[in-house]
Amino acid sequence: MAARLPPLKFVQSVLKSFMAESGLEPRLLGANQIRVTSAVHGKVEFELDIARDHTNRLKILHGGTIASMVDLGGSLAVASTGLHATGVSTDLNVTYLSSGGKVGDKITATAVCDKIGKTLAYTSVTFRNSQGELAARGSHTKYVTQAVKAQGAPFVLPEGAEIAAE
Repeated sequence: MAARLPPLKFVQSVLKSFMAESGLEPRLLGANQIRVTSAVHGKVEFELDIARDHTNRLKILHGGTIASMVDLGGSLAVASTGLHATGVSTDLNVTYLSSGGKVGDKITATAVCDKIGKTLAYTSVTFRNSQGELAARGSHTKYVTQAVKAQGAPFVLPEGAEIAAE
């Protein structure tokens, strides 16, 4: 049996899997521009270096980029409970409060798994711009029944999954 990983290393490995296997996240967010900086059980902090591809025609962070980060952040919050497979979305909501930033800025996010059961996981994500202002908040509900069934021991990667580099 594979070794149990600490939450940070496990969540970083789940992000690595998203970047290797998904079509959207690596193209939109960029594998080298988004980073998980902290993870404990039920809570993940991550950040994105804002590049031109993340912006709208006003040259500020596009709302669609933030919505995608709510989706990914909710998944990472679920991963922080020990699940490698993170379920599928059933609901996603975003409220935009102020500018997320412009090219060259960094936006930071905190994703929390508010509750996880046998069927659904409820997550919330908050975003702060480089001035520390609350830029957006989102919620993401995920159907996790298959993910819960698929996971052997918590925080153990499935066979063939790669551990994120230091």
